[in-house]
Amino acid sequence: MGLIEIVVLALIQGFTEFLPISSSGHLILPSQLLGWQDQGQAFDIAVHVGTLFAVLIYFRKDVVQILSAWFKSCAGKGHTVESKLGWYIILATIPAGLVAGLAKDFIEANTRGAAVIATTTIVFGLALWYADIKAKENKNIFDIKWKAALLIGIAQAVALIPGTSRSGITITAGLLLGLDKKSAARFSFLMSIPVIGGLGLVMIIKLILDNTAVDWHALILGTVLSFVSAYTCIFLFLKFIERMGMLPFVIYRLILGFALFALIGLGYISA
Repeated sequence: MGLIEIVVLALIQGFTEFLPISSSGHLILPSQLLGWQDQGQAFDIAVHVGTLFAVLIYFRKDVVQILSAWFKSCAGKGHTVESKLGWYIILATIPAGLVAGLAKDFIEANTRGAAVIATTTIVFGLALWYADIKAKENKNIFDIKWKAALLIGIAQAVALIPGTSRSGITITAGLLLGLDKKSAARFSFLMSIPVIGGLGLVMIIKLILDNTAVDWHALILGTVLSFVSAYTCIFLFLKFIERMGMLPFVIYRLILGFALFALIGLGYISA
C-alpha cells in the first residue's frame, strides 16, 4: 500500500466507524474509482484496533465503572445501574455474533455489491430521519431494559449488511425506543467495544493461521490515524448531536446513495 492509500483508508475508517453514514459505502469508492487493491486483513485489523482504542479511551471512565459493577454483580454483590448496563451491552452483542457466525459467508457473497450498499445507505438513512422526527427522547441510557437492549442488538445484527451503518441503525433503534440522542449514541458506541474487539480477535487469529506477510509501517500508521480520526469523530459527534440532530447525516446518506447509483449507471463502478 502506498502512503496516500494508507492515509485515506485509515481516516475513512476512523471517521465513518462511529458516524451514522456507513463505512462500507465510503470504502468502496476509493478502491473502485481509483483502482486500488484490497488493503488486506492485516490493515483491516490495524484500523479496527485504532477505532477500538479510541472508544475505549474516550469512554474509559464509563468502561471502568461498568466493568467494576459487572464483576461485583457476578460475585453476588448486587446489581447497580452500571452492572445492569454491562449485562445489557452483552445481551445486545449476542444477535450480531449469532448472525455473523451462521451467515457471514452468505452475507459476504451476496451483499457486498455497490447496488446493495447504495440501497441500504438510502433506506436506512430514511429510517434514521423517521426516528429523529418521531423520537420522544424521554429516557436516558440507564433507563434501558433488557427488551430494548435486545432490540437494539437485533438492529446491530442487520448492520452486517454493508451500507446499513452499525452506529446508524443502533442509534435509529435507540431513538425509536425513546432514548434521547446522546444516550442512543453512547449506548451504540459502548456496544461497539465487544463487537470491534471480537472482530479484531477473529481477524488476528485468521492472520496468524494464514501466516500472512505484514507491512508493520503501514499497520502502525493506519492504527494511529484511525485512532485519531475515530476519537475526534466521537468527541465532535457527542458534542453537537443534540444541537444539530440527525438531518445532516440523513441528507449526506441520500447524496452518497444516489451518487453510488449514478456511478453504477455511468459504468464507473460495478454493481
